[in-house]
Amino acid sequence: MSSLVLVIDNMVLNVAIPPLTRDLGATSQDIQWILDSYILVFAGLLLIAGSLSDRYGRRRIMILGLVIFGVASLAATFAQDPPQLVAGRIAMGVGGALIMPSTLSILITVFTDEEERRKALTAWTAVTMAGLVGGPVVGGLLIAEFWWGVAFLINVPVAGLAIITALALMPESKGPWRKPDPVGAVLSVVGMTALVWAIIESPHRGIAHPGVLAASAAAAACLIGFVVWEIRSGSPMVPMSLFRDRDFSGASLSVVLLSVANGGLLLVLTQYLQFVHGYSPMQAGLVFLPVAGMSLLFNVIGAVLGGKVGNRPMVAAGMLIMAAGIGVLGTVDAGDGFWLIGFALGVVGMGSGLAVPTAINVLMGAVPAEHAGVGSAVNDTIQQAGAALGVAVLGSVMADAYTRNMPSGVPEAARRNISDALKLGDQALAGAAREAFTNGMALTFTASACGVVLAAVIAIFVLRDRKLAAAPSEPATAAGHMLAGTTE
Repeated sequence: MSSLVLVIDNMVLNVAIPPLTRDLGATSQDIQWILDSYILVFAGLLLIAGSLSDRYGRRRIMILGLVIFGVASLAATFAQDPPQLVAGRIAMGVGGALIMPSTLSILITVFTDEEERRKALTAWTAVTMAGLVGGPVVGGLLIAEFWWGVAFLINVPVAGLAIITALALMPESKGPWRKPDPVGAVLSVVGMTALVWAIIESPHRGIAHPGVLAASAAAAACLIGFVVWEIRSGSPMVPMSLFRDRDFSGASLSVVLLSVANGGLLLVLTQYLQFVHGYSPMQAGLVFLPVAGMSLLFNVIGAVLGGKVGNRPMVAAGMLIMAAGIGVLGTVDAGDGFWLIGFALGVVGMGSGLAVPTAINVLMGAVPAEHAGVGSAVNDTIQQAGAALGVAVLGSVMADAYTRNMPSGVPEAARRNISDALKLGDQALAGAAREAFTNGMALTFTASACGVVLAAVIAIFVLRDRKLAAAPSEPATAAGHMLAGTTE
């Protein structure tokens, strides 16, 4: 439920943007800050939030995050102008950062029996997928019936119910007491915030923009300084020794590449469905049902097969299946209907269900129980940064390909943005814009598929080929994410 409230919020907000823009008189810059302020705070605080959960109690930190997120959502619901809404989104980012690392770390430390852990984590993934697909549909219906504030108001009862059930049912868990690491905390917050800001802004301002260059330099300096400090610190916030484990490092790199591909896929395909095929946001959300359904099904299948075939074959096979599905999406043209897209997304879901849980299981299996919160935060951070990088890099590839495929002599705004081209009402220009966007999408998905193939190659050559053989009575130090843990 704690994960669900975060997924629903992010997905419903996309549907709420048009009425929100109209009612609050928000400019395009206001909208950008409403979206990005949450991401910047969320990404910047993940590592320190994971450390706090290990130090002070994972349930306690998660409940604190839910309280902050719920109160901030209520404040955002009744915002009277864009600055008030941005302030609410910043507070929601703080709450979300406290919630996210705690959810995974609680599951891998509370469920020590392998079979129960698989069921719990499968349910956790199912809820996330349900929010991903159902968020735009339910949110769109509610916003159409009431007003844009429902996008934030629906968070409040979910957060409240999650708090009540956590207090009633969830045991507390924490790591051993360690000295605080304020230097590492400051370096991680500044470094991650600057990195994500530079990634987000580079497509709009250009890589050579002074602000982007300054943010990139600050990110590099802070993150390098963070690594050096953590290596030398007697009580590091993030133990760098984790990255000497080939399973942890190899799985981390594979997950980053998958996040890059998935971030770009969601962005480009959602625009394609709405601009080229004229789907509403709700209809576009329904198109993703095949990837959600197949992902859930093959998550269960992967949980059964993982202990028999081992981590490396499972991750590599799943990633190659994902790459094949993304490759099929790259062949779609403007005349193709739902069925080819649905088939391709189903294939992507099959591969994702096999590969992603196993890859994250390998990553978390290398994390000692006392660092479960930090390990979960590292996983969340690399996925967040990878998704932002995918949106930025693949979005730039898409935009450049679209512009190059547009005919010469058309208005400059139409050459740069399909939305502006469609607004002009010229049928010939609209047809050319849809064709140019489709061609750009093919190039983007080809690049995404290559990234996933690279992730599969890394899995083949870096991950250990170990089968899941931990006994239920063994400690949760070897606990995994979606599947049962592996032992050293």
